[in-house]
Amino acid sequence: MATEANSAAPAASAPYEAPAQTRIGHVHLQVTDIDKALGFYRDILGFQVMQRFGNQAAFISAGGYHHHIGLNTWNSLGGPPARKHGAGLYHAAIIYATRAELAGAFRQLVAASYPITGSADHGVSEAIYLDDPDGNGVELYWDRPRAQWPLAPDGEVQMYTRALDLNGLLAEV
Repeated sequence: MATEANSAAPAASAPYEAPAQTRIGHVHLQVTDIDKALGFYRDILGFQVMQRFGNQAAFISAGGYHHHIGLNTWNSLGGPPARKHGAGLYHAAIIYATRAELAGAFRQLVAASYPITGSADHGVSEAIYLDDPDGNGVELYWDRPRAQWPLAPDGEVQMYTRALDLNGLLAEV
C-alpha cells in the first residue's frame, strides 16, 4: 500500500549544487618508496611529517593541519611509476595563498635542480607543473583575486593557457 509521502510525484527542483564553501580535503597517493617521496614533498616542497608508519605510510601537511597529503606503499611498494596514459589521477594541485609563496616554492625547485614539466598563466591563476618521484603529476599554483579574473561580456570566466613569465615569478622572492 502506497503512502501519501511516497506516492506523490517528486516536486521539480533545481539540480543539486555543492555548497560554495566545499573544499577538497586531501589527496592520498600510492608511492613506491616513502623515503623517496618524502625527499620531494618534505625536503623540497616543505611539507611537515605529521605521522609516519615505517615504510608503509606517511601523512604530511602545511601549517600543522592533520594532513594535506597521504603517502602509502600498501599496493605499490617497489612497483612501477604512475601511468601517464589511461584513467587515473592527472595531477594533485597545491594552492599557495600569494604569488610570492608560489615563487618561493619555485625557487626551491630551481635550487634543487628539480625538473618541471611545464608552466602556464591561466588568467585566473599561475601554475608550475611537475611530477613527483613516482610520476604522479603535481601542480603548484596561486589564484589571482577574483576581481582580476578574465571575463567574457556575459560575465562567464574565460580561462586560457599562456606562457608564464618564470623570471618574473622568481623576482617575487
